[in-house]
Amino acid sequence: MMKKICVVGLGYIGLPTAVMFANRGLQVHGVDVNERAVQLINQKKLHIEENGLEERLIQAIDQQLFTASTEPVEADVFIVAVPSPINCDKSANLDYVREATRSIVPFVREGNLVILESTVPPRTVEDVMIPVLEKTGLKIGEQLYISHSPERVIPGKVFEELVHNDRIVGGINEKSSQMTKELYEIFVKGTIHITDATTAEMVKVIENTYRDINIAFANELAKISDQIGVNAWEAIQLANYHPRVNIHLPGPGVGGHCIAVDPWFLVELQPDLAKMIHLARKTNDSMPLYTVEKTEAILKSHGITQGKIAVVGLAFKANIDDMRESPSLEVIRHLEEKGLSFTAFDPHVKENKLEQQTQYFEEAVKDADIVLILTDHQELKDLDPNTISDKVRSKIVFDTKNCLNRNNWKDAGFEVHVLGDSKNE
Repeated sequence: MMKKICVVGLGYIGLPTAVMFANRGLQVHGVDVNERAVQLINQKKLHIEENGLEERLIQAIDQQLFTASTEPVEADVFIVAVPSPINCDKSANLDYVREATRSIVPFVREGNLVILESTVPPRTVEDVMIPVLEKTGLKIGEQLYISHSPERVIPGKVFEELVHNDRIVGGINEKSSQMTKELYEIFVKGTIHITDATTAEMVKVIENTYRDINIAFANELAKISDQIGVNAWEAIQLANYHPRVNIHLPGPGVGGHCIAVDPWFLVELQPDLAKMIHLARKTNDSMPLYTVEKTEAILKSHGITQGKIAVVGLAFKANIDDMRESPSLEVIRHLEEKGLSFTAFDPHVKENKLEQQTQYFEEAVKDADIVLILTDHQELKDLDPNTISDKVRSKIVFDTKNCLNRNNWKDAGFEVHVLGDSKNE
């Protein structure tokens, strides 16, 4: 009987997952090496932003079903949900997975189940986790059960998707898969599909690689449209009316802990075969510099060579505070390399993560020569441009997400540029 769960990693996936199980009546202990995060959680406060998380955390703690510390404890199930980033050379960094697995070895007992939720390169369970877990002295697959069940949620809708999305479960053997399926059936209403561990790892990487390639196609269309008098957003929308076409949307790059990272796992595993995947990654990684060069060109068309840029939007997607792999950070790096003056603002990022960041929108746009929109937060969509028209130095806006009401901004006297739209310039 699985009554107690130990979740290692209390980030954007681990903490909601831990709280979800606690809210269903299981005893859950969360572990994170970030002492500040643990302190905040035990005080019923959040170190991350996610809709519905705070009230669910408070409920779990008040019912004495959730605790957190920097050390694991004995449990029936161990869930590893730690980061799996890439190194500077684009190779997979599995140090967090390896260290998290090592941390539970002293606490694992016969009959336990270990689940890896982190998105990882195929064969990570076989080649990284199992060799570490063999140090428990337990017979793998008979006394200790192991599986991979990758998260398939998006920030901002984590709880909704944890419940309703289909889930992939890949055990090292049938019993591992069945135990994992029974555990997630506690809250998952979607279909739970069973396979082996390596296939489950491959499935998650495939999902994110598909989206990366699709976005790269959209970004190429945006670049082409910039040259031929076409609005790529309009063209993509019209193309998508075809029943078998579903093109994603362009932007200043691709961010997040999955889409910008996972395709590199396949490139590293089979560099001679993953050619289209590699090209898509290079295309999407080129967009921040493309965005900066477009910004420069817009300013120069007005005779401005040393203007101030208001960078608005730092999170990698709308209405969250997650800056992991955000293309905005690459845009800022290129601005710094070119010696351009800028300030940065994001309504959801509550702590200054950058030297040039301010917590006040008015301060960010003060005396700006161009407002550069990099994230389509709802606050920006709803923004009345008249509130900043007397604060900026030049009424120019470059919208890389096509999220602003162009007519409203034009009526307020702004010159509006949209990534991938040379039709309306």
